[in-house]
Amino acid sequence: MTTSVLVPDSLTREAEDRREATRKLGYVARAATVFRVDRLTVYPDPDGRGKWEDGFVETVLRYAATPPHLRKEMWGKRDELEYVGVLPPLRVRSQTGSGSEGSGSLRQGIVTEVGADGRVRVNCGMQHPISLPVPADMDVEAGERVTVRVSSRRPVRAKLVDAPTSGFDVVSADLDMALSRDDAGLTIASSRYGEPATTRRLGELAQRRDTEGGMTVAFGAPERGLPSILDVDPDAVGDQQHDETTGFDLWLNTVPNQGSEVVRTEEALFASLACLTLTE
Repeated sequence: MTTSVLVPDSLTREAEDRREATRKLGYVARAATVFRVDRLTVYPDPDGRGKWEDGFVETVLRYAATPPHLRKEMWGKRDELEYVGVLPPLRVRSQTGSGSEGSGSLRQGIVTEVGADGRVRVNCGMQHPISLPVPADMDVEAGERVTVRVSSRRPVRAKLVDAPTSGFDVVSADLDMALSRDDAGLTIASSRYGEPATTRRLGELAQRRDTEGGMTVAFGAPERGLPSILDVDPDAVGDQQHDETTGFDLWLNTVPNQGSEVVRTEEALFASLACLTLTE
């Protein structure tokens, strides 16, 4: 089952400075990690972009999703990453925590060199890059992220394995493309103008989510909710049948009794994913 989240590149438009914008994106990355999001897609909102450079949101989110021991190797120094020190640690289970250094643990690595003898050098957070043979059924290139199974650190015993990297992927795509993916599953627009998320409705949605093999949940930006971004009348958004105009299966209000005039996007992520990932 695949869980995807869509956020606009105007997500940080109201931030007063780059530090605050980076902190906000850290909360988004935390929500994606906590609720096991597989793919975080940044979609364009040309009319809502703020003062930050093109690609700022995607770059910071991709940095946040990179395991700490690979960040220096993969990113170096970039203007967009000036304040990444304020990002909260994600503590992805397969990267950190109890047992992460134990026998048979999986670690992410980056291929630093490809040799002619069927071996590669991989930086996976150990004291030095390690040389590993490439399995016959794998094809890797320099700069590629790979998964390494470490069975011993002293002496080093490790091997490349064909396993998905942990955490979430960050990609860039427009809304139509993201909603039309084969693995999009149930597509939900999070909006205060959607139908209220009641206990009965959430039970029905959990069944639909499981039947369709996952879900895609889209969010808007500060002062630019999805109706504004899509240029649709808030009072006309679909709430029961598939909304062919916007491509969503339904519009849902996951904070129906909000006490604040505005629910920030990062807050909406936690509220929405908390109830939409419930199991029966």
